[in-house]
Amino acid sequence: MRGKNGKRVASSAREAALMVLLDWQRRGAWSDSALPGVIRAAGLSPRDAALASRLCYGVQQNLLLLEFWLNELSSVPASRMEEPVRLSILLGLYQMAFLERIPARAAVDESVELSRRWSRNPRSPGLTNAILRAFDRKRDAMPEPPSLSVRYSHPRALVDLLAGELGHDRAELEELLRVDNSQPPTTIQTNPLRTTPQELSARLQEEGVSVQAHAWLPGCFTVTGTGDLEQLESFRDGLFQVQDAAARLAVLAAGPEPGMRVLDACAAPGGKSFQAAMEMRDRGEILACDLHGNKLSRLEQGARRLGIGCIATRAMDARQFSPELEGHFDLLLTDVPCSGLGIIRKKPDIRYKDLAPLEKLPAIQLEILSNAARYVRPGGCLLYATCTVLRRENEAVIAAFLAHTPEFHLEPFTLPGLGQCPGQRTLWPHRHQTDGFFMAKLRKCDD
Repeated sequence: MRGKNGKRVASSAREAALMVLLDWQRRGAWSDSALPGVIRAAGLSPRDAALASRLCYGVQQNLLLLEFWLNELSSVPASRMEEPVRLSILLGLYQMAFLERIPARAAVDESVELSRRWSRNPRSPGLTNAILRAFDRKRDAMPEPPSLSVRYSHPRALVDLLAGELGHDRAELEELLRVDNSQPPTTIQTNPLRTTPQELSARLQEEGVSVQAHAWLPGCFTVTGTGDLEQLESFRDGLFQVQDAAARLAVLAAGPEPGMRVLDACAAPGGKSFQAAMEMRDRGEILACDLHGNKLSRLEQGARRLGIGCIATRAMDARQFSPELEGHFDLLLTDVPCSGLGIIRKKPDIRYKDLAPLEKLPAIQLEILSNAARYVRPGGCLLYATCTVLRRENEAVIAAFLAHTPEFHLEPFTLPGLGQCPGQRTLWPHRHQTDGFFMAKLRKCDD
């Protein structure tokens, strides 16, 4: 099916997933960016939109395992198949192996139809049918995956890297990889400028959302049965924001207070700026900056939705010094660009990144941190944060910064669920049930 602009439009949830996966394989497009547009163009119902997302992310989460099965079942190697055919088969295998509510027959028939529609080879539907029916017969007798890399579909180099971070503890490594392949909880935070946790919980339940108070973070909830959160009236009314508990903890560690002057140096999409404004009761000044000015309009829209008036925005390169800002701020938030290896369960395609370019990130992170430090007033605070678990991007960057910036020191902080932290802390998905995250609190000496 073609849209008004001549572009192909998905006719089903499965075809939407196939189109996004093709875009990912061919161009390296991030699925979380591509999916919403494909879903909107197709006019999918909330239920079908959720299925398309689950299928797309599920294939990415299990790609190496699914391809291992495919090569066991097919006389034609996966690497020699047409891309749409290979992905159609992988979609079928994923449904049959992991989605119990979908009958095997439906998974087979829909994948065969996708092969028919997307392949130039008339034999492709038959090949797809034969492979998937063979899997249905043999699934209990399929050979064991040869490694943790294949079992949990993390490239071998990434498994080795994570193993080193965990001290080569195989049991803990396997638990992390397993959690990376799980569905992450949806965590929301009450907007105290608009409502209370009790009122928000009641409102969400009226809208048919299942709500559970977060186990150890006040004012936060885990929600299910939401469909598209942004379509909820309570969301449009600005009663909450969607944000992982780790990001909330980072802002709490920084300690924003009413009346402060705050700079969020790498602000987009705005979650930490919003959280800081809420902690400040919208009293004070927050300058939210980002290298990409086009991202700031969405941040401004979010602030209006939440009823926040203390945020101003500015397009700015966090590595370039702005003399007019020197020594101006009580608090600096620097959530720097990073490898993102702490959010693999939310962005499963991150695991397939080429690791070599990531080795350049610490130099960029240190440059941003060192420049941001110049904007902190004497006695002020600087928060450094990443969504990765790699020491080279976390503790090593802090150590390098402190080595050449003696006017700063690590400052201990106390957080709900974590207790006392000695100035810096790494959160792990399998240990803390949050995103993988790092935070460090640095205090500037008061001259």
